[in-house]
Amino acid sequence: MTSGELARELGLNVQTIHRYRARGWITPSVVTPTGHARWDAAKVRDEMAELNRRRLAGELDEAPDSE
Repeated sequence: MTSGELARELGLNVQTIHRYRARGWITPSVVTPTGHARWDAAKVRDEMAELNRRRLAGELDEAPDSE
């Protein structure tokens, strides 16, 4: 799925998806030769759950939703 589709699926803004990717908080399943990310929503949900766990444990320098 595209970044836009993932954003809609998760109820997020597409810029948030791009920011989380740039920070290494979520990882695309595939990056096309032209640099476009393709996502597995279930994998991203798992990564987001881990981010939340780390945030609650005080293990992140910056909260994922701080911007």
